Amino acid sequence: MKKIILVLILIGQFSYAQNKTVKDSTKTEQQLEEVIITANRGAAKRSEIPVSVSKLTAKTISETKPTSIYEVINKTPGVLMVNLGNEQHAMAIRQPISYSSYFLYLEDGLPIRPLGVFNHNALLEINQFSLNSIEVVKGPVSSIYGPEAIGGTINFITQSPTLDPTFKIGVQADQFGYKRLQVAGGATIGKVSFYVSGLTSDQKNSWLASSDYSKNNINVRLDYDVTPNTKLTTTFMQGKYYSQTSGSINEETFKSRNYSSTTDFTYRKSEALRTRMTLNHNWNDKSETFVTVFYRDNKLGQNPSYGIRWNPTPSAANDPNKARGEINSNNFKSYGVLAQHSQKFEFLKSNLIAGALYDYSPNDYNSYQIDLKASLNAGGLSVNNYQILAERPDIKLADYEAKIKNSAGYLQYSFNVIAKLKITLGTRFDQMDLSYINNIDKSEGIKKYNRFTSKIGANFNLNKNVGFYGNLAQGFAPPGLTSIFRKKPGTGTATVPADFYYNLKPAQFNNYEIGGFLNLLKNKLFVDYAVYYLQGNNELLSIRQPDNSTDYQSAGETSHTGIEFGVNYQPTQEWQFRIGGTTAQHKFIDFKVSDKPSDPVQKLDGFEMPSAPKWIGNSEVSYYPKWLPNFRTSVEWQYVSSYYQDQINTVKYDGYSFFNARVAYRYKGIEFYTNIMNITDKLYAYNVSKGNNATDKATYTVSAPRTFMFGIQYNFDLKK
Repeated sequence: MKKIILVLILIGQFSYAQNKTVKDSTKTEQQLEEVIITANRGAAKRSEIPVSVSKLTAKTISETKPTSIYEVINKTPGVLMVNLGNEQHAMAIRQPISYSSYFLYLEDGLPIRPLGVFNHNALLEINQFSLNSIEVVKGPVSSIYGPEAIGGTINFITQSPTLDPTFKIGVQADQFGYKRLQVAGGATIGKVSFYVSGLTSDQKNSWLASSDYSKNNINVRLDYDVTPNTKLTTTFMQGKYYSQTSGSINEETFKSRNYSSTTDFTYRKSEALRTRMTLNHNWNDKSETFVTVFYRDNKLGQNPSYGIRWNPTPSAANDPNKARGEINSNNFKSYGVLAQHSQKFEFLKSNLIAGALYDYSPNDYNSYQIDLKASLNAGGLSVNNYQILAERPDIKLADYEAKIKNSAGYLQYSFNVIAKLKITLGTRFDQMDLSYINNIDKSEGIKKYNRFTSKIGANFNLNKNVGFYGNLAQGFAPPGLTSIFRKKPGTGTATVPADFYYNLKPAQFNNYEIGGFLNLLKNKLFVDYAVYYLQGNNELLSIRQPDNSTDYQSAGETSHTGIEFGVNYQPTQEWQFRIGGTTAQHKFIDFKVSDKPSDPVQKLDGFEMPSAPKWIGNSEVSYYPKWLPNFRTSVEWQYVSSYYQDQINTVKYDGYSFFNARVAYRYKGIEFYTNIMNITDKLYAYNVSKGNNATDKATYTVSAPRTFMFGIQYNFDLKK
């Protein structure tokens, strides 16, 4: 990191000497809010996009100064990114709090992982200091982005090279042992421009036992203006991450604020590399083409706390003093190309987008059992801690090699029926060919998944202050590879019965949605809203069984219904008010869980899905006093309502609400800031779950106590 800082300073000084022209490239916040890139794979006015979309601007990200990316993502109405500690996370966008592959994560418009290799913790690879903006599209956009773009699509847009030399460096730390150094800078030298950003963070002996972690990231972007109409862009990202994973705790430990851990051996480590090269050519002001070639190399290894299986019920086949865990690794490389052409026509002021994608991703996965000793509490109904007895590489849970080939083509056509009414039609065809070698049952073969997904949308704008939209959109997602080739609980390897593996079908979704915006009080008040019904078939779920293990199953039919809303009010230059949230209901409509008469529940028809709060809200008040220029402060409120902990709707968690505060002051390029997270030191859990048996105890993913994050950032002005 010290070498990066030195190089950036030297390059910045040299580039300033070479720069003769100074241009004002700043844009107003209002202009930034108006232009959206993600929804159409290209710049479009927000009022002409028939989907629910939110943009977190550079100003929002800079003022939030997030330690973890959820701190800024949760400012989006209708979005809950659940903090699982050390930047690990789950997501809820038009879905319950979920670990499933119904969310698509992009970096500069490209998926950060290939189809079929979803990881709910993928965003821990993101370099927070490289971001210029974040765009969140809610609801299915599979017609242009393909599978997994169902509940929501999040596009992390990194900083472009700057015309004038820029450089910034900052440090931040809290009272619990977390510290981070971050640095970034860029410039333009003739036809070449660049931007480099990096961070290194470390945490030791924090408030939660067994929660040490470290992260190192660097992002590089290099632009070359081949001609005035042709640009070549190259990006490179590399990141390394390691974390202990303390996991959840029991109720007694939670309520006593005893932040211990049941394990001291579980961990997660990740190495990620992504690079792309994009050639973009503007034929004229109505015609544009780009071709992108990309490469990914990702290695993930873990001894996960969620992989521990323990049953408190004594029996001939079960010893409560023993448990099982696992060690697994999941690695892939990707080689791909994406090409797109956009053409505008005078006829009906229409626009045609045509594109194609090919992604070839070899993937290997290995998982084996570890035997554990469980030290029980006095009642024998929960575990105080686990210890490793033996690693069992002879007991394979999964062991396969796969070659994933994803081919796709898409079309989108938008046109104005009248001046105020724009229609958008889109369709995409995806073909996923999966050739595999399963080393457990010595089988090999090819699995194929294909699907057309389409959408139709409309925007009707009465004027620049009042607009409406509606859409009907489809989405689908094939089952992830780890769920296809993973053994069912309790199956052995001596023989391979017919139901040895999960028989899973691709999930399919239909979305029906209306929404709109209001711009009132001379641009002081902005309101946007969406009402949706998302109907799912064969939704892949991890269902808890009577023995407290989990089993992958495709739900017959589910429904997700909700209202999303956002209100932004700025009565004066000093005060800003933001209110955002969603109310939703997530239910099983037709879902047969079991055929066994001994099971307490065979069908879940009409039951609410677990971990599905009906209300989620995030609001904030910001103050920028005129009497003290360059000072800012804000107070933020996060709310999550109660939800069922189990799938049979017997036990509820009360939910939580808490407050955060942020204070900052800038003096001659130096910014001093403090983020106070959980101001009132409230005891709450980010996530709570419970088994279906009456004797099962709830487990809690505990939140941090009051945390003071202190930081200082120096923004160098190399023009002076």
